[in-house]
This record gives sequence, structure tokens and C-alpha cells, in this order.
Amino acid sequence: MGSRLRVFLTREQDRTLLNLRTADVPQKVKDRAEVIRLSGHGWYVEKIAAHFNWTAQTVREVLHRWEKLGLEGLWEKPGRGGKSRWVEADMVFLEECLELEPRTYNSVQLAQKLEQERSVKLSPDWLRQVLKKRGSFGNEPEKAIRGNKIR
Repeated sequence: MGSRLRVFLTREQDRTLLNLRTADVPQKVKDRAEVIRLSGHGWYVEKIAAHFNWTAQTVREVLHRWEKLGLEGLWEKPGRGGKSRWVEADMVFLEECLELEPRTYNSVQLAQKLEQERSVKLSPDWLRQVLKKRGSFGNEPEKAIRGNKIR
């Protein structure tokens, strides 16, 4: 077994990490800051991992990033994750099609239309999720709600 991994913090560093708990930052950053603080207060890697329900290796990675990069190591690097294959204008185009055209579309038909007219290939499932998140549900009539059902 290797040596114990522990960071040592100055009062200023500890105060900065503590202030991140109430700052408007992503939850991952808050968790990483707390991991570093706990290590600075003498907690072992295994105990921190159990506290956060993480693996010990994840805790070690956070501590190593802190030692290497300091405060900026708490944030994700820019450019992480998959890039969008569509732009805002593509979704506006589809929303206009749904509003202006008299026919109705399902997600497969919308995906085909987007590929033919804008050369953007999206799966029907992904397209449905994007439009739903934007609040575009198509041009079908609204569903009945409890208050207006006939009994």
C-alpha cells in the first residue's frame, strides 16, 4: 500500500473553498472543494470516498488535480462533452414548419425533413427531446385536463 494522500491548506485556501459552498457554481465544483477541505482536515481518502459515495480513485484524482492546478482544477475543462450537430436556426425552422404547415409531423418525419432541407442528421428520439425541452410539442390539439373532462 502506498503512502496516504493528504493536502495541507492555508487558512486563506480553506476559507476560499468554504465560500464555494454558497457560491453560484456547479455542484461538482462544490463537491470537489469539500473533498479538498475534508482532506485538509485530516480525513483519509477512503473515508471521504464513503462520505460522498464515490470511489477512492475519484477522490485521489480530485486531490491530485488540486495539487497540480490549484483552484482552477475544481472546474471542468472547456470543451468537454459532445458538440451539438444543430444550431438554433435549425430548431426555429422546425418550429415554423410545425406552426405554419397544416399537416402534422411525427419525430421520424421531422428528422427526415431536417436532413433533406438543412443537411442536419439527428435521430428522431434526440430531436423529440430537444423540441420537448424547448417547449415545442407540435401542432396537435391540447390534451384534456382533469378540470374539463366530461363525467
